[in-house]
Amino acid sequence: MGWSVYTRPMSQPVGRRALIVLATASLALLTACASSPERQQARLARISPDGLYDQGKRSLNNGDFGQAIRVYEALAARYPFTNQARQARLDLIYAYYRAGEKESATDAADTFIRENPTHPRIDYAWYLKGLIDFAQVPNVVERWLRVDYSQRAPTTARRSFDSLRIVVERFPTSAYAADARQRMIYLRNRLADYEMQVANYYIRRGAWVSAAQRARQTIEQYDGAPAVKQALRVLVHSYRELGYNELADNAEKVFTENYPGEALQDTARKGGRWKFWR
Repeated sequence: MGWSVYTRPMSQPVGRRALIVLATASLALLTACASSPERQQARLARISPDGLYDQGKRSLNNGDFGQAIRVYEALAARYPFTNQARQARLDLIYAYYRAGEKESATDAADTFIRENPTHPRIDYAWYLKGLIDFAQVPNVVERWLRVDYSQRAPTTARRSFDSLRIVVERFPTSAYAADARQRMIYLRNRLADYEMQVANYYIRRGAWVSAAQRARQTIEQYDGAPAVKQALRVLVHSYRELGYNELADNAEKVFTENYPGEALQDTARKGGRWKFWR
């Protein structure tokens, strides 16, 4: 009986005290979490430009892109006119890119190129700008589903191609020129394939002028792409349909010279029309 007398009254106060302690600890933890960004900014504000850049670089090299972004942004905001801040703005482009913040990466690249046209690493800025917009190869799921990338509108591929072309043409000795050139070949072929998809759409509807324009554009802009052969076929056929026989003869001559032994048209027909665009 003695134990029951003291156990019953004490059990309730102990529970309340535990709840109070737990609530207080939780509140302190939440307060610490809420104030941690402010404390971090205050801590970063006390570090020198060299120290900030070194800290951001370490985070970047370790793959902690979020922390690198925070440090580089603090450096650029607190010491905007230093060499370290200028370098940090360049590294920020890559950090944003790797963190998946595409819009921020594009804005950072455009700003850096505009404000530092003579920077010794401006080729790197253009290369990063090209990477941001680069049309990625199909992923595993898309390959399994046999997604045809040529039928997708190349919304960013042209921008990527133009940026990488600047690296290749303006900075031919750049360390990034070789990779930029390889990526350009991929993009050229994809852009040419898409142009032919559009030309085929016009052919199926008998829009011969539009088909001829797309074919000619493919030949002129994407010389060397595999799709140029089909573009010449489209051009010849479209000119024939329009009654421009002289232009058709010239296009056919170009086809014969560049693809000797190749048939201008497939032997199969569908609905009374040649399936040369297949």
